[in-house]
Amino acid sequence: MVLVIILLGIGAMRSGPPLKPSDALIVNLVPDSSGTPSKAEKAERPKPAAQITPPRPRLPHVLPIKPPIPVEHPLDLIPMSKEELAAAEITRLPKADSGSGSGSSAGDSQAVGRGPNGEVLYAAEWAREPSSAELRGYLPRNAPDGYGLIACRTLPQNRVDDCIELGQSPRGSHLASAVRQAAWQFRVRPPRKNGKELIGEWVQIRIDYETIRSQ
Repeated sequence: MVLVIILLGIGAMRSGPPLKPSDALIVNLVPDSSGTPSKAEKAERPKPAAQITPPRPRLPHVLPIKPPIPVEHPLDLIPMSKEELAAAEITRLPKADSGSGSGSSAGDSQAVGRGPNGEVLYAAEWAREPSSAELRGYLPRNAPDGYGLIACRTLPQNRVDDCIELGQSPRGSHLASAVRQAAWQFRVRPPRKNGKELIGEWVQIRIDYETIRSQ
């Protein structure tokens, strides 16, 4: 009996008064499924690879093309005095020495004017005079008597090149053109200065077609 009373007392002590609701903050540790990534998820996500833009190739620098240098018209005439024209007459040109073929070397060649670019123009000295047959082949039909005057640059082996027309008489006779076309056959010595041949210098050549027709 005593034991029953003791057990009932213990049960009453354990039941006691009801507990009051607590004001403690309750933290929910369940992961949020709203879609906001956690720090752990952010750390696990791979970072996007950086996009590398390849360098643009350099285009080659192209230099501008220069316009071609205009070539002087072969019919451009160089004004000359009467004395210069007289000095170029073919009948007054010195002839080559028939013995040694070296020509006279006593003095310098005579300057008679200026070339197409201002160079000194010397009186021509024949190494071999052109024949009438070489000259007649380039005469225009029914050409009048007169003369043609040209200037040529001297080359090795007594040849000439780059000839231009200087003048003619009568005007419009095309006699200067006939001389220029026949000049590839000419054999003219280079001018001399201080006993030295000046290959590449310019010489003045005049052909008198009155003399040629009479031969």
